[in-house]
Amino acid sequence: MIRETIEEKLFQAFSPIHLDVQNESYRHNVAAGSESHFKVIIVSDHFAEQRFLARHRAIYSILTAELAGGVHALALHTYTPKEWAGLQDTVLSSPDCRGAGMIA
Repeated sequence: MIRETIEEKLFQAFSPIHLDVQNESYRHNVAAGSESHFKVIIVSDHFAEQRFLARHRAIYSILTAELAGGVHALALHTYTPKEWAGLQDTVLSSPDCRGAGMIA
């Protein structure tokens, strides 16, 4: 449910040519079925002429309610179409959890 809300809000705000929202909660020490850790890969013309910090701030402002209401971690991978063209075959990994121990 949270994943779908994130997707919908990002589609509306940024009209991305590529959007992938992955629930990575299973990789962390949280209850089964949790929606607290996400990775977002988003490619949009809206990011042209913006540095990564401005891109991330724009996304955070769109997802204020989700970040205040249970989303603990949000790994953002933000690209313009030109930047994305050279990365499509690259595996984008999220950082390891720094919270409580990982579930085996």
